Amino acid sequence: MVSRNSFKFVMLPPQTATTRGWARRLAEAMPEVRVVVAEDAETAAREIVDAEAAFGWLGKELLTKATSLRWLQAPQAAPAAGYYYPELIAHPVCVTNFREIFNDHIGAHILAFVLAFARGLHVFIPQQLRREWKKSPLEAGDVVHLPEATALVVGVGGIGAEAARLLAAFGVTVLATDARRAAAPEGVTELHPPDALDDLLPRADFVVLTVPHTPATEGFFDRARFQRMKRTAFFINIGRGMTTRLDDLVAALKAGEIAGAALDVFEQEPLPREHPLWAMPNVLLTPHMAGHGPYLDERRFEIMADNCRAFGAGRPLRNQVDKASWF
Repeated sequence: MVSRNSFKFVMLPPQTATTRGWARRLAEAMPEVRVVVAEDAETAAREIVDAEAAFGWLGKELLTKATSLRWLQAPQAAPAAGYYYPELIAHPVCVTNFREIFNDHIGAHILAFVLAFARGLHVFIPQQLRREWKKSPLEAGDVVHLPEATALVVGVGGIGAEAARLLAAFGVTVLATDARRAAAPEGVTELHPPDALDDLLPRADFVVLTVPHTPATEGFFDRARFQRMKRTAFFINIGRGMTTRLDDLVAALKAGEIAGAALDVFEQEPLPREHPLWAMPNVLLTPHMAGHGPYLDERRFEIMADNCRAFGAGRPLRNQVDKASWF
């Protein structure tokens, strides 16, 4: 007899050792779920027809064949542009993602950038490489006293909220904007809607972007916004590269409109070797690895397994996405 909670769950290609392992674990833990690993496009096209659930990148052609699909687990916290195309947005399928798994790792990365700028490491590390012993005079303003500093966190989802908590522990006053939160999370002194951003920028010593790439955020940090920041302020982006216009950032840095920038994400990745950001003395760069750390694959599996149990039981799914907003 087939359980009333049974359903078909297709793992879409491409496959890796990790996704095959997840499929085996799901099948063993939940025998009522028929887990199908589609190794190629032909298999995916055949198996998606009667599948109620799927994992991975679902293109338009597969979507037209998916006559029973009700849940799609996205393979990332914020899939690249193109994942949420108009037909998928209009489709009744519920999409979930892997947000929240990077909170501690990226929160620590943000704090590392803030502390580096606050203590002048962007000055001293190049000096070390030159074997140069040179102390900066205090009057040069190379130290930011964190209990007297203000940070503006643009987007306080899981990552932004963790960054706010850590910053507040160092005495930083944290302002924030967010499109969804109604109440300020721990560490946030003031929570504002996104349209308050321009009014908040002049108050911040550190501006931290954690927002995803969406139609509303693409290129929204431009020259005009850099010009609203303090000339002594630092800009940090660990969200998505397409939110920030790098040509405008370079122009703002060259003009002295902001004090420095730290980036983990870029409009073009890898950042071209000839790009001027590489050689700017007040810039810190990491190669899109702020989220790196232990336990990530296990956290992904736990979300997928939780959602499999919830889907079979008819309960609300974890990490549901507003498809039109891409997050």
